[in-house]
Amino acid sequence: MNPFSIKLPISFSIDKLQSELAICENDLWTPHFNTQRYEGSWTSISLRSASGEVNDILSFANKEYHNTSLLDLCPYFTEIINWFKCDKEAIRLLRLDPKSEIKEHVDNDTSYEDGFFRIHIPIVTNSEVFFYVNHELVPMRMGECWYANFQLPHSVQNKGLKPRIHLTLDCIRNAWSDDLFTKMGFDIHYSSKKNQYSDEVKQQIIAELSRTPSEINAKIIASLQAK
Repeated sequence: MNPFSIKLPISFSIDKLQSELAICENDLWTPHFNTQRYEGSWTSISLRSASGEVNDILSFANKEYHNTSLLDLCPYFTEIINWFKCDKEAIRLLRLDPKSEIKEHVDNDTSYEDGFFRIHIPIVTNSEVFFYVNHELVPMRMGECWYANFQLPHSVQNKGLKPRIHLTLDCIRNAWSDDLFTKMGFDIHYSSKKNQYSDEVKQQIIAELSRTPSEINAKIIASLQAK
């Protein structure tokens, strides 16, 4: 099995990240749409969204995405985005306020093996932020660049007195990223589809799919329940 989280071999200027964050904070933070997933305040601002609007914070696979007008004001964020030589979907600033918690959940089809990878770059954080993936602490520090397999159970707690704000990029796997991940020790031929999900993860996936009923999701649920 490939690593469920890993720090990429690049870091970014904390001063420049926080300077452009100050520009973005003039826009309104939009509360996360899934209120069952968190307690406290979990909000977002979009730099790239399906509609091209700053307050459109939805992230769904296989949609066409557009840069928002806010990204035009952020040359350093643009430089970071362009470092990743692959197609991107949603790009957002995600804020978890003090004394707030994102409950444990799974995001479907969000592992590198699924052809998708989500990058987290902490802009503001503190020592009382606890980010867990697969029940293990991932020590993300400001300016660092991290990948995590969000197909696995994950959660975040901000027990500090300051907000935690990350720049996140939803990226599409390609030959460039395969080369990068191979150098980081990934087996790019590994497929998670060959392995049975644990009962815990399976039930979480079923619960997530059940929130958005569709014919495709019903078939996936039936397949998972049959295993």
